[in-house]
Amino acid sequence: MLPILFEQRMREFLGEKYEAFEQSFQREAYHSLRWNPLKRYEGMDHALFLVPETLNKEFHLSPVAWEEKGFYYEEGDAPGKHPYHDAGVYYIQEASAMLPVNLLEPKPGEYVLDLCAAPGGKSTQIAAALEGKGLLVSNEIHPARAKILSENIERMGVNNALVTNEAPSALTPYFPAFFDKILVDAPCSGEGMFRKNEEAVSQWSQENVELCAKRQREILDTAASMLAPGGRLVYSTCTFAPQENEENILWFLKTHPEFTAEEIPESYYGMTGYQKEYTGMLRIYPHLTKGEGHFAAVLKKEGQRPERVLAQSFVKDNISEKKSKKKSPFAKEEWRAAYEEFCSSVLTILPEDFFSNSGFVTFGDQLYLKPVGITNLTGLHILRPGLHLGTLKKGRFEPAHALALCLSGKEVRFFDSLDSKESTVTQYLNGQTYPKQGQKGWYLIQVDGFSLGWGKLAGGVMKNHYPKGLRY
Repeated sequence: MLPILFEQRMREFLGEKYEAFEQSFQREAYHSLRWNPLKRYEGMDHALFLVPETLNKEFHLSPVAWEEKGFYYEEGDAPGKHPYHDAGVYYIQEASAMLPVNLLEPKPGEYVLDLCAAPGGKSTQIAAALEGKGLLVSNEIHPARAKILSENIERMGVNNALVTNEAPSALTPYFPAFFDKILVDAPCSGEGMFRKNEEAVSQWSQENVELCAKRQREILDTAASMLAPGGRLVYSTCTFAPQENEENILWFLKTHPEFTAEEIPESYYGMTGYQKEYTGMLRIYPHLTKGEGHFAAVLKKEGQRPERVLAQSFVKDNISEKKSKKKSPFAKEEWRAAYEEFCSSVLTILPEDFFSNSGFVTFGDQLYLKPVGITNLTGLHILRPGLHLGTLKKGRFEPAHALALCLSGKEVRFFDSLDSKESTVTQYLNGQTYPKQGQKGWYLIQVDGFSLGWGKLAGGVMKNHYPKGLRY
């Protein structure tokens, strides 16, 4: 049953349309996924052949109107249990949640902030649009959720992301007027998820709506200071409460006269089934379209983008100031030799040449490539300071799982592509070895041509290097 106060408010808000709205909660929720163009097949954009032909062999797909890479799948499908999910070929994401990033319109080379990013659906959607060029900062205040965010950034093969675990306000000293685009997918009362999540119904209260609205205004204030002149800010929620939606945006425009509401193309209103009531604001209702409840607003900051500057971001606890000032990121010279030996014997390209980056950084014995736009790393709590290349220890270099998920078969000397229909891929995901003949050394393990992880061949046996925490 819907909360009484919520029902009363929505009756007043929707009028004669309320009955259709209420009936939508009796229908099954839609299921959807978004395929990932960062997952390259032999170095090619897999859009050429993957969608819909390949995925339609596995699932029953139909398109999401407002996202060209989005597809609904049927109740009996199980994309979360398919090896393609482990390979990051797609992200399981609610269809309505795909809309805000389309309104943000991130472009390759831009600097983009996802301020409330967990679990990572919108961040990985932004990353796909950036195509590995530019900078993505994905932030989440809650540590457990930030860890999940970081894991999803890795799974989807994102190479140019900085994942931070901070309160939004803690970012402002390091990124003043810095980003071209900012997404604020604000924590909210979750009314739009009532159909999918019964717990959201039981936890709802008017007091929480008011608390969320207050918190959202604070986050919007923070975002405003980090957006560069001429930049775009998209605010979104998964709730119906006007206090958290239209009223917050009207308040923001009044208190930040340097911002204006930007027109949303009329086609979006038709696709979502919602008629425009305020400039720059859009709702998705479950009785009008194939999606859960969502709200989005598009805001533009006046002025012209200044010359690009580097962010002064910092990491606490992980690296000392003394170490951060070293010219070489390699604490020991043998580390450099081990890394270079790995690259020459295993890869056909150098990651630092292939990926958009601004140099190496080490955290203990872990080696990363920093994204462009980032200088020092001291002061903020950062979970992922870029692309994790691997571990440097005991005179050798061991490649990271994140590096495997970014590569294609053309970028390594040896690879083994497993058939998703056969048991060997399940053995690999279970952490087991399997027989294999060939030249010894590191192999990129794939499923139907999509990178899945590392294996090391020796003595006719492929030793398993799939991370223990991810095994079935």
